[in-house]
Amino acid sequence: MTAWRATDSRGSGRVNGPDCDDDDCPNVYRTASGSIVVQGNASDAFAPPEGEALVEIPEAVLREAVRALGW
Repeated sequence: MTAWRATDSRGSGRVNGPDCDDDDCPNVYRTASGSIVVQGNASDAFAPPEGEALVEIPEAVLREAVRALGW
């Protein structure tokens, strides 16, 4: 795994609510190599391929990540 960049959706302080408490907020991160890592609750929507996982995040977290990352 590459090192994290400082840029993430939580860095703006705008994502709050019932899904965010005690430092376990859903989040979207950009790695130093430019790929994206999503932190959220495990989802059982369907069985992903071997070596992959599904996570679920609120829409507001994704919207704030897009804004914070300048997309």
